[in-house]
Amino acid sequence: MRILAYLAKRLVFVIPQLLGIVLVSFLLVKSIPGDPAVLMLGPTATKEAIAALRQQLGLDQPLYIQFLIYVRNLMHGDLGTSWQTTRPVLDDLYQRFPATIELVTFSLLLAIIVGVTLGVLAARNPRGWIARVSDIYGLSAGALPDFWFALVLIFVFYTVLGWAPAPLGRLDVTIIPPSPMTGALTIDTLLAGDWQGFHSACAHLVLPVLTLGLVNAGPILKMTQSTMEKMLESDFSRYEVLCGVPQNLVVRHALRNALPSVVTIISVLYGFLIGGAVLVEIVFAWGGAGQYAVQGVLNADIYPVLGFVLFSAIFSLVVYIVVDLIYFLLDPRISN
Repeated sequence: MRILAYLAKRLVFVIPQLLGIVLVSFLLVKSIPGDPAVLMLGPTATKEAIAALRQQLGLDQPLYIQFLIYVRNLMHGDLGTSWQTTRPVLDDLYQRFPATIELVTFSLLLAIIVGVTLGVLAARNPRGWIARVSDIYGLSAGALPDFWFALVLIFVFYTVLGWAPAPLGRLDVTIIPPSPMTGALTIDTLLAGDWQGFHSACAHLVLPVLTLGLVNAGPILKMTQSTMEKMLESDFSRYEVLCGVPQNLVVRHALRNALPSVVTIISVLYGFLIGGAVLVEIVFAWGGAGQYAVQGVLNADIYPVLGFVLFSAIFSLVVYIVVDLIYFLLDPRISN
């Protein structure tokens, strides 16, 4: 009951946050140059045809009326229709968003493994060689453009060594995708018992996951290292050492107390990676929601952009609510 009450307090703020995000994103998207009606009809369209289409799309209405119409349609589950794909945006995002979530999730898992491991090892011996390597890696990862790193990995592992598959999507062109259940090909191929497809899906994940995981492990590494150093120098850790507690157990207790800060940076990165994966999706022709939104921006197709922002916002808010519950489990005192 305490967990439910704690969760209810957090859910109260979800709707206002979503409305604010929708409003800001709507105003920003509307500021994108280009007339959707002109792009839809082509350069040879007459003024009368353009005016008729603008009236049909509601583009001749004041901006606040367009926003109210969009919110009204949202309440009925209508995110609009993309004029590029001629499909409802909701259907397009249901098809593409799982690909982005799959890429981001595996990348974050790699970033957690690398960042937390190096951070703990560096904190145990701040003057050792692991700490020096961690400092260099943390600075390099923070300054490394992910799209450039992706191109380097493609050149080395695909062009030179030939170890990786061609960066042309999520599966080999000779493999038929399984029936979509979750949208994540690694899971769908397993559920279908398609081991060849599973191997191909994993092989195509390697380079984009390495790109995002290694680049974004830096913040986790720095947060883990700095927090662990404070915990290992705190009074309770010194007391454990004086009592003869084994060093590994002292480190485990320090890590437990450092987890709230580490979980915070992980949750922020999870939401950030949804948008940060856009360029990597384009480099690897991933076909995810980020690539879909970029195409919408370039072609003044506003509904895919707004839909992507809305889906990303909902995903981020869900992540933050889960993190709040993790905080509650780590330290129930925060509910007081």
